[in-house]
Parts: sequence; structure tokens; C-alpha cells
Amino acid sequence: MKSALLDGCYSLYRCSLGWGAVVADAGGLVAALLPFGEQTKEAIKSDIAGHWPEIGEGSGTAAQAATLLAAYFAGDKVSFDLPIDQSRFTEFQREVYAAVSAIPYGSVRSYVEVAAAVGRPAAARGVGVAMATNRLPIIIPCHRVIAKSGHLTGYSATGGLDSKSWLLKLEGVELCDKFRVHRSLQ
Repeated sequence: MKSALLDGCYSLYRCSLGWGAVVADAGGLVAALLPFGEQTKEAIKSDIAGHWPEIGEGSGTAAQAATLLAAYFAGDKVSFDLPIDQSRFTEFQREVYAAVSAIPYGSVRSYVEVAAAVGRPAAARGVGVAMATNRLPIIIPCHRVIAKSGHLTGYSATGGLDSKSWLLKLEGVELCDKFRVHRSLQ
């Protein structure tokens, strides 16, 4: 899926898990590629070139986000207060992503709770679709959204549920088994 970016650039970061990258354009952040899957620096660059052939490595918002993501993966509690290009989002996605971005570090909410937070209590499946199409994982922390039962469901980033579980544990969320949040956190 190629898409043109106005004044776009990317910035790479390295952490204990490997290489990741952030893509931005003049409007703000566009995509985050996570370091799961042991991708090489060259593979990340090739992935970026396949999606956005017109951009090169740069600075600014992409570099700031890359620095914050490297700190996040090192275990630091960081805040991603950076501009996001919302021009490709639907109004529903904007509302859902704002609600999800408000979930505190180390906390979780269910799809039902997020739907209620945006004033659409019957739209839990729609929240799930918005999470599945989130191109800014961690920055828009979709890993903090779980099933009402406490089970981890759906994670479209590399590594799937194993990655989601890892991220929640990094933030100190207690899991009672590999893919279920401890009942006291629900």
C-alpha cells in the first residue's frame, strides 16, 4: 500500500529487541514500525521504501518519536505528546484514538469501555477495527485495549498477541496467564 507523503521523512531507532522506525510528514506522525521480529536495519529501510518510496531519513517529529520509542522499549515511562497526521483517519478513528491515547501507562481498558468513552456503547467491534488499522502502535497505545473478559485479543503489529503481552508486562500490567490480564486490573 503505497501512499505519498508531503515533506515526509523517517527516523530509525534501535533497542534491545532490534530496529524500528517512525514515519512522519508535514502534518505529523504517520506510521510506527515496531522492532518485533528481529528485522535488520536494511529490512526496515526496505519496508519503508516499499510503502513510501519518495521519503528519506530525516529529523524533526520522526526523530523525536524514534527517540521516545527507544526510551519506551528501554523501560522508561514516556509521553508521546507529538503531532499526528490525522488526515487519513475517519471521525470515528479520531475519537477512538483520542480515547485510547488517554489510557494511562500500565493500565488497560476493554473495547466496550473505549466504545462507551466515545459515546457509542454498541460500537465495541468498531473500536476493534480502529485498533487493527492503527498505524501508530505504542504512540496510540492500542496494546492497552483488551476484551471485556480480560483476555488479550487481536494485535496486528508484528508478533501478534506475544508482542501485546510483552508490551503490557513492560508497563507493569500483571497477567495471570500468557494472554489474560489479572482480574484486579479489569
